[in-house]
Amino acid sequence: MTVTAERAAPAVQAPHPARARLGFAGLMVLLALTTLFVVGLAVSFGSVRIPVGDVWAIVAHRLAPGAFESWWSQARESIVLDSRLPRALTAAAVGAALALAGAVAQAVTRNPLADPYLLGVSSGAGFGVVVVTVLGLGVGALGAFTIPVAAFLGALVPLFLSLAIGGRYPQPTAVILVGVASAQVFSALITFSILVVADEHQLSSVMHWLAGGFGDSRWSTAIFPAVALGTVGAAMMLSASRIDLLQAGDDGAAALGMNVRRFRVLQLLGVSMLAGAAVSVAGGIGFIGLLVPHLAGYVVGARAVRLLPVAAFLGAIAMVAADTAARSVARSIEVPVGVVTALVGAPIFVWMLYRQYRRAEQ
Repeated sequence: MTVTAERAAPAVQAPHPARARLGFAGLMVLLALTTLFVVGLAVSFGSVRIPVGDVWAIVAHRLAPGAFESWWSQARESIVLDSRLPRALTAAAVGAALALAGAVAQAVTRNPLADPYLLGVSSGAGFGVVVVTVLGLGVGALGAFTIPVAAFLGALVPLFLSLAIGGRYPQPTAVILVGVASAQVFSALITFSILVVADEHQLSSVMHWLAGGFGDSRWSTAIFPAVALGTVGAAMMLSASRIDLLQAGDDGAAALGMNVRRFRVLQLLGVSMLAGAAVSVAGGIGFIGLLVPHLAGYVVGARAVRLLPVAAFLGAIAMVAADTAARSVARSIEVPVGVVTALVGAPIFVWMLYRQYRRAEQ
């Protein structure tokens, strides 16, 4: 009689909690350093090339005057501190805000195609710009803040309509559908104003804003996305554990004591506030809020506790890189950032969908 002995397969040990935390902490440090590196490269590139070392030396000299002797010209210092650095930091804040808003929108709606402009924020902001630029209402009232404030207030209109009308119904799709309808109405108003009322100069200005870009970025305009990211974004990250409860379904989350309807409405309100602040200074820039959360999910999985901060860093990196590419493609003209994100993001998103569905079929 032959006796066959089978060797027991070794048990797969779960990673030690401290080791897992260290791995995630290391990833966050790597992403933070990568963000600083990309920002430094963005400030370095341009018609006047400035070494990255000089860029950070100029910044350090401004933060600690007299710590060391400067070796750069006053013109280069002005380029770094007054033009390129605020632009790069604004792009980073906008990218982080859009990616974070997209990740939360996809999580609370359980819809992988949800994006930060879910409730018509982009169209409402565009109409706010049209009101100031084409119709001339309130033009110059707030100086450099006129366009950002008009865009932000315009973004709040479809948000208010969505929550006031759709928020009365228990189904989360009601809020989204009202937002989609509002977006169509404001898009029609923008088209009508451009075709019927606007002259050539106004048409060019509005179209350039709608395409998205950071050409008008200053330290003052960086306030909107930075404040939104520091307040609304921080609140979203603190509520990440409750966002994870929604993955068990509304009934499961309610059984754990969550007021699902109120929590979802508050999160969508935060999504629209982040998107409105981003759109107010950068215009409508697509695919960052849609694509980056999926990339973050590939890296750290679907848990919101890890997904949200990783998505924010990846969004900042992607947006700064896209802005740098947009102003480096051609010397005579600056390509809108929205064009770059669409041309790069669309093929990547299609490829990700292909891989996902192919894996599901297998």
